Amino acid sequence: MSVTVGRSTATTPSTGSGPRAALPRWGSRVLLLNVVAECLIVVTGGVVRLTGSGLGCPTWPQCVPGSYVPVVQQAQGFHKWIEFGNRTLTGLVGVIALACLVAVWRSRRRDLLPYVGLVIFGILAQAVIGGITVHMELAPGYVMTHFLVSMLLVTASTILWRRGREASGSRAVVVRREVRGGAWLAAVLLYGVVVIGTVVTGSGPHSGDADEPARFGLDPQAVSWLHADLVMAYVGLLVGLVVALRATAAPAAARRASLQLLVATLAQGAVGYTQYFTDLPWVLVAIHMGMACLLVVLQVRLLCALTGPRVDVAPTTAAVRATAATA
Repeated sequence: MSVTVGRSTATTPSTGSGPRAALPRWGSRVLLLNVVAECLIVVTGGVVRLTGSGLGCPTWPQCVPGSYVPVVQQAQGFHKWIEFGNRTLTGLVGVIALACLVAVWRSRRRDLLPYVGLVIFGILAQAVIGGITVHMELAPGYVMTHFLVSMLLVTASTILWRRGREASGSRAVVVRREVRGGAWLAAVLLYGVVVIGTVVTGSGPHSGDADEPARFGLDPQAVSWLHADLVMAYVGLLVGLVVALRATAAPAAARRASLQLLVATLAQGAVGYTQYFTDLPWVLVAIHMGMACLLVVLQVRLLCALTGPRVDVAPTTAAVRATAATA
């Protein structure tokens, strides 16, 4: 049974232990800034790898033995500054995550604390994984794990942002069950695309170390084709979702989110094919990584748009009949 509800328009905190209002504008902006920061560090991390700067700081947590910052005597040249810049950005991301905690706590949105906790814990875990990756001399499995954890952080940050824009409380599905199932299947496919995409990178020329590249040893062309096949399946499913959401008179937010996701996916596909046929220029690969983050954000946004705050009201006879007819 599907229940259609409108978006809550509450703007001031409620009292007692009941539902809480959406975060104030400044709090919502902090949560959005956190999403942007998580995506940005993925791109800068990609630039580290794509420029062969993965071992620009050959030790961790220090850049070189005895110094946390690059020194003139280092043989890594400009690579040390690229790697150090990415490490420095990690600190900024951590500060923004703590600001999210303050915003959530001051707004008394205890339901958002698990997502804030995931973000903070994930940032700490990423620092450790990054250090292990350096000590393992950029073994592709560790680099792949580092990237995938970042995508999980983007996911958690997006959920935190979207939920913070709405009042707390129980939620109801606002689309047909079949459509929601298709959207979740699309999400699974997208994360599969991302995973195989990291395998493609781990099998291609951009290893992260300009001197001693570490590779999976797989055929780059075969893995790229598998990646492209999954993308095609994902695009086909998205087209079906766009049509289904319009045919079933789904809420405007869900229809808009699905269309924006489809457009972004087609643009990402164009970038992917261009980089493939132009021998993977690192600038295009970096753009491709940034757009992968955008797709994850838009996919999560779509899933969030499929539910809304539940409205507990006594149904009229007409509403009961209409609900029974569409169940």
